[in-house]
Amino acid sequence: MFGTANLLQVSLIWVTYAASMRFFGLLLLFPLVASGGEIYTRDGVTDGDTFYLAPSALSNDDPAFQSWVTYSLMKSTCQLGIGGENPARASSFECEFIARKHLVNAWQEKRQQDQEIADEYLDALISVQEAGFLAEYTARFFGKKHWQLPEGLRAAEFQTWRKSNLRRHRAKTRITGSWNYKKGPDPS
Repeated sequence: MFGTANLLQVSLIWVTYAASMRFFGLLLLFPLVASGGEIYTRDGVTDGDTFYLAPSALSNDDPAFQSWVTYSLMKSTCQLGIGGENPARASSFECEFIARKHLVNAWQEKRQQDQEIADEYLDALISVQEAGFLAEYTARFFGKKHWQLPEGLRAAEFQTWRKSNLRRHRAKTRITGSWNYKKGPDPS
């Protein structure tokens, strides 16, 4: 912990780094300060055994944000299903694929309700799903070495389609909550 604190302290010295780097460093510290130190991270990943949805999930009516709420809930539910000592670190193709599928479906429902809304990333994901490549997209952009991929993925076909339809595409993930450790019963 102290080694990290010293590293952050050194990285914020005015002479050493540009203003943008200092701002970015401070921005990274904001969630920890705002949470009162209750968010635990290890190796840059939020840890815990319980997923807490951000309060803004109940108050932010933005259709894109609400689609990401769906993604976050589906992924965290799947991670809890995998289990283990720390579900926050559970990762599988199935979890990511199911969560992305629900993300796209939620966005499509929002678009059917209001055809004026747009989100560049979510609209691109709709086109991926409509082309039948959501599984391939998930494996290509989010795959981990330990994942067991389903048979029959059309990676070469997806690569060809991607070159024509997803130029300069950047995959995104927005989690609208955080993992934390379940607090025990109040001793009072």
